[in-house]
Amino acid sequence: MFYDITVVQSSKMLQNLSAILDKAATFAESKKIDVAVLLNSRLAPDQFHLIRQVQIACDTAKLGAARITGKTDSAPKHADDETTLAQLQKRISDTVAYLASFTEADFIHGDTQKITQPRWEGKYLSGYEFLIQHVMPNLYFHITTTYAILRHNGVDVGKKDYLGAMPYKV
Repeated sequence: MFYDITVVQSSKMLQNLSAILDKAATFAESKKIDVAVLLNSRLAPDQFHLIRQVQIACDTAKLGAARITGKTDSAPKHADDETTLAQLQKRISDTVAYLASFTEADFIHGDTQKITQPRWEGKYLSGYEFLIQHVMPNLYFHITTTYAILRHNGVDVGKKDYLGAMPYKV
């Protein structure tokens, strides 16, 4: 279960995010808008702009997998200096590639890991709690916010773009 949620689902959502960003590029080109306007947009004055939303989504996915498997040192480091759509797309693809380096066996003790972060002031979550109550909600929040910023700015994205391909059975 940990592998499916942490690697498979996170990768799918990041790939959906990439496709949504492709739609943003097409929209900006068709409307003769500098794509930087979209990348620096936010829904509220005290909210992170789109670039930061994408950065956090990628960090959440990669560090979630790394912390649950005890491989924090293997997680790619990013300078958070992206300013272009191409750079954001590279960060997404690098994150998906990193997630692909994990196997189901890496997560065998995921539920019993004690996950902590400096801002938690000595407190911890089990790997299971961390995945269900922190990683996935945080990932979905930042991808949803990116979607909402673009939708608010007129980019033609819908629920199917957010959900991506479904594994329907016949």
